[in-house]
Formats: sequence, structure tokens, C-alpha cells
Amino acid sequence: MSLLYPFRTRVYHILNADDGGQTTIERVTDWFLILLVLLNAATVVMQSVKSVDARYHPFFVGFELVSMYVFTLEYALRVWSCVEDRRYQRPWRGRLAFVLSPLALIDLLAILPFFLSVGLVDLRILRVVRLLRVLKVARYVRALHVIGHVIRRKRAELLVTLGVLGLMLLLVSSLMYIIESEAQPDKFGSIPDTMWWGVATLTTVGYGDVFPITPAGKLLSSLIAVLGLGLFAIPTGILASGFSEQLQEQHAAEAKFTFCPHCGHKL
Repeated sequence: MSLLYPFRTRVYHILNADDGGQTTIERVTDWFLILLVLLNAATVVMQSVKSVDARYHPFFVGFELVSMYVFTLEYALRVWSCVEDRRYQRPWRGRLAFVLSPLALIDLLAILPFFLSVGLVDLRILRVVRLLRVLKVARYVRALHVIGHVIRRKRAELLVTLGVLGLMLLLVSSLMYIIESEAQPDKFGSIPDTMWWGVATLTTVGYGDVFPITPAGKLLSSLIAVLGLGLFAIPTGILASGFSEQLQEQHAAEAKFTFCPHCGHKL
């Protein structure tokens, strides 16, 4: 049993390699899994074309089986080797905590549709769910981890902004309901119905299927459309500043280990 521990450690490092010190086998493993994920997404898209699916259906089925073997093996190895991580050192509790982590849940969702469809008709909903495998790319492309760090870092500001946007949507929808409900009861018959107009106007999309016809409604709609430009620029600014701060910290950390702190020369 003791011989398994070095092998488990090696498996863990292969599946959880960092950008800085990847070996050849770790890079090959990452790129192989990324390519497999992208090919799976392309397969799902092509299967939606009936003529293509009818012609290459045996190939699609075979490719799906091979992909499932690979993804299932990868998931099992991740669960088995996760105890090498300090956060999941306890054999049972650690593995349970790992299984419930966001990235592990994505890995599970990547293989779950296949097992749910065994013995059943290949339902379209299960085929579309297979596209969730694309989310696995976030595990292998380390640069995408910056997005998660930024969102966690700015979650308080983003939550406040989303709360303001939700309150604004409720307010403008209520005002437009009061103004337009009598003139257009079929489109502005209730506040929830009016919220569809509110979303389209605040986001400045303006589909044109629902619009005010009274002078007061048109005036309010114009003000809200202009206001929406400023409101939806706030989350963009928060995320942009978060990315800037994150990248500056990464560059500072890299410089700290790249240059000598005493003489300043590159190591």
C-alpha cells in the first residue's frame, strides 16, 4: 500500500500542475484534456444538424464512449489523489469536501448526462447539458482562474451593484405599470409583465416588442434608457479595476522571485 503513495502524489501533480513548473507530461495532459473538451463541444453542436448526425452517428457514439472513459477516469483519479492537497487531507471528509467543490462539481456534470442517458432515448436536454463540459477548460487554462479571483475579490461591490440594479428595475417597472396599464393592458397588465420592458430598456437592448405609447410613458422610457447606460457601466468598472489590481499583484509577485532583493539583478 505504501507504494501507492508516491504514485498518488505524482498523479495529483500531473492533474493539478501550475504554470510555473510544468513538466512535459503535465503540459501534454492539460492540452490533451483541453482538446478533448473542445472536440466534445464541437460534436454536440454538429449532432444538432440532422443530416450530419445521420451520416456520422456511429462516429459520434464512439467518440462519446471514449470521452466518457477518459473523463470518468480523470474524475476518479482526482477524487483519489485529492488528499495530497492540505485542504482535503482527511480520507473521507476530505474527499467529500473535494467532491462538493465547484470545479469537482463541473467535472461530475461533465460525465453525469452520459450515465443518465444509459438505456434511455438520447434526449435533447441531456445533449445540451453535455455542453457543460466546456466549463472544464477553466480548470486547465490557469489564466482563467484570474476571473474567479477577481469576482471573489469584488463580490461585495458586485452584490451592492446588483442590488441597486434590481431595486431600479422594480421601481421603473412599477412606475411604467402605473402610467401604461390603462393604455396597454395586454402588455403592461402587471408589474411582472412590465419587468420585461424594464430589462430591455435598462440594458438599452430595446427589442421593440413592448414600448410605451403615452407621452408620460415615452418620457419615462427615454430617461430610463439614458440612466441604464450609466448603471450597467458600474459593474464593468468594478471588474476592470479588479483585473488591474490582480494583474499588478501577480506582476509584483513574479518580480519578487525573479530579481535579487539585494542587488536587483535578474536571477
